[in-house]
Order: sequence, then C-alpha cells, then structure tokens
Amino acid sequence: MININYSKLRILVVEDDTFTRQLIRKVLKDIGVRFVAESANGKEGLLELIRTRPDIVFCDIHMTPIDGRQFLREVRGTRVKGINQIPIVFLTADSEAATVRFALEHHINGYLLKPISLTKLRDSINAVVAADEDIRERYGFK
Repeated sequence: MININYSKLRILVVEDDTFTRQLIRKVLKDIGVRFVAESANGKEGLLELIRTRPDIVFCDIHMTPIDGRQFLREVRGTRVKGINQIPIVFLTADSEAATVRFALEHHINGYLLKPISLTKLRDSINAVVAADEDIRERYGFK
C-alpha cells in the first residue's frame, strides 16, 4: 500500500453540472486535497489543464462544446511535453459498453461511475497514483 499525502496533489475537475462539480471539490477537500481547479466543459478544461498542469483530471463525458471523449483525444494527441501523459479518470453515469471500450482504447486511467462518494474518489486517486511512477517519484509517495 502506497502512503499518499493527498495535500500535495493537484486535481482538475472538468464537469458541466455545477452541483456535481462543487460536490467533487468538497469530497476532494475532505480527503485532504488542497489544490482543485475546475472547468465547466472540455474546452475550458483543456485551457485549465495547460495552465495548471494537474496530477490527475476527473472528467465528465457528456458536455458541450467539447465532451469528455474529445477532451481525452485532445490531451492524448497533444505534443506539449508532459500533457499527453496526465492521468485522466472519466467521471460519468454512462456505463454503456461502447463508452467503456472507447475509454480503454484511448488510455483512460480510471472510470468512476456517478454518484460519487468519498471512498470511490479516494480509491480512484489511490489506483492512479499506484499506477503512475512519475507522480510517486515527484512527491515521494512510497
């Protein structure tokens, strides 16, 4: 088990529903995350991702003008150093097989079904950190 100091992590939440975004922020704060950036859609999320360089992105799928799928494609396809490898966790109510398959084909780092809970969010972060050597080394998580 990796010992994670959540206060060191930088999280970006890309979610169009204001209530859900605020709830996720509160839950992240409750587990100790200090830095939480937010965006109301994928277009704003791409700009915020480049500006803040988060450690992990939680991204809704169904948004406009850029949805979570396009957001994922853009991030994975960018040539900006370090951006294309930022872990992205889909946060969605969509459990359709085609959506899950798309996520896997585009190297998603997690798939979290709504409604969210503190336990689900924390477990998702733990799984991402456990699988990402760069994050562990950057913050000395062992």
